[in-house]
Amino acid sequence: MALKLDDISINTLLGNGSSISGDIKVNGFVRVDGDIDGNLSTDGNIIVGENARIRGNLGGKSVVVGGIVLGNIFADESVKLLTNSAVMGDIISHKVQIEDTAKFHGHLISIKDEEKYATEKDKYFQSKAIQERVILS
Repeated sequence: MALKLDDISINTLLGNGSSISGDIKVNGFVRVDGDIDGNLSTDGNIIVGENARIRGNLGGKSVVVGGIVLGNIFADESVKLLTNSAVMGDIISHKVQIEDTAKFHGHLISIKDEEKYATEKDKYFQSKAIQERVILS
């Protein structure tokens, strides 16, 4: 299997000490070392550096977290929580790896079978949509 160039080169970088408020949608590989107050979505991979703080949802092909995420993570391929990371939110992915001292508080859906994964993912989003409608009513 050949790697695509987008899989190994960083297309977007938010450096240490930088901050963004608002939702971000980008193409390709993203690395965050600063702060984001909003959702981040990409069709590529996401790396959340150890000094990064994100308050919002992350969506991409794969996500590696070294910092703090207060939000949900959706990654079709994989999610990895590194040693000093903290995630307060739900994780949905085919494969999830949580290192020893990483902190995780939320619901986890991790299913290898594609059909079962799609079914459970749909159920999750339907449940969240119903909860939001009840809260807004």
